Amino acid sequence: REFEQWDLQFFVHPSEMQQWFDYWKEKRFEWYRGIINHKDRLHFREHGPDELAHYAKQAFDIEYQTILGWQEWEGIHWRQDWDLSRHSEYSGQDLSYTDPITKEKYIPWIVETSGGVDRTFLNLLIDAYEEEPDPSGKEARTVLRLHPTLAPVKVAVLPLQKNKEELLTTARSIHNKLKRLMVSQYDDVANIGRRYRRQDEIGTPYCVTVDFQTLDDGTVTVRERDHMTQVRVAIDELPAYLLERVTWH
Repeated sequence: REFEQWDLQFFVHPSEMQQWFDYWKEKRFEWYRGIINHKDRLHFREHGPDELAHYAKQAFDIEYQTILGWQEWEGIHWRQDWDLSRHSEYSGQDLSYTDPITKEKYIPWIVETSGGVDRTFLNLLIDAYEEEPDPSGKEARTVLRLHPTLAPVKVAVLPLQKNKEELLTTARSIHNKLKRLMVSQYDDVANIGRRYRRQDEIGTPYCVTVDFQTLDDGTVTVRERDHMTQVRVAIDELPAYLLERVTWH
């Protein structure tokens, strides 16, 4: 079947190979740790001698523990000068590099990291999905705890009541401003509790509720998905407040 794969190749001087191999090994591991919830489900597995290519000194897999056991997420490979040497041999092109300062000429060695795009999405969904039982025995709360920077919808704007035109007008105005900066949804269907649950299920990290206090003092309620905490934020400060929390830094 068809699948999508991404790949990074980093070209280095042979004498710096170990340094950069270790750098990318840790860099990639920490990147994954930063975007998942269950950090104990992530580890390295070093390839044994029987798994290594003849030119490789080291190779590691970053693995994630799923219901099927530990599965490879990304590989970090020591490719030496194998790729460029073979390309040169069969193409007849000189793929060596000359250092502009030292004038040393050499074939770069390669640190490679590669992983599956489909597998990444699957692992992130597995890691994020959670059903919280209700202590009172009611319907469990389903939450998709995606990292805010990865959540498809960043914010939902919700008027507290549908039959109050002032609330609807203010909520639509806020939504129209936010959707220019991030993916925003406007929702006025059903009671506020059901709308919160709906957004929890699709992983929306923040819900903005326009209520009667909004009409008095120009503040809104911002509800955070994972802990369901709520704070009041001034409408004028809302874009900066959200962007700080849903974009990469």
